Amino acid sequence: MPATEHAERPAADTGDGVEALHQLVLRSLDDDQAVDTISIPLAGKSSIADHMVIASGRSTRQVASMASKLAERIKGETGRSARIEGLPNADWVLIDAGDVIVHLFRPEVRSFYNLERMWSFGDAPAATGTA
Repeated sequence: MPATEHAERPAADTGDGVEALHQLVLRSLDDDQAVDTISIPLAGKSSIADHMVIASGRSTRQVASMASKLAERIKGETGRSARIEGLPNADWVLIDAGDVIVHLFRPEVRSFYNLERMWSFGDAPAATGTA
């Protein structure tokens, strides 16, 4: 997956704005029937974002659709443009919404990279719902 520059965080973002964005991401993925969605809190542990959300889709088509819809919802509800990497292949799609980073995978690719383990900081990731 190519590296991407992190989206600029608006200076006026409050904790409530971050949490609203986080909840928007989780709702969108739930609506689109994402599988094994987890959220890893990064606040105080990393400067790249406050939350990392990882989810799977059953096929490349579902992963691409979830990513596109999520980016549209973020733009529509927050006015922010999320950066998207990996959409053409849709094996692993990264959506950088600034305060929330989202990784969408096909199950085999997710298992191979195992980001949950890499980013859990010894804590068990919080399961936020499965489909």
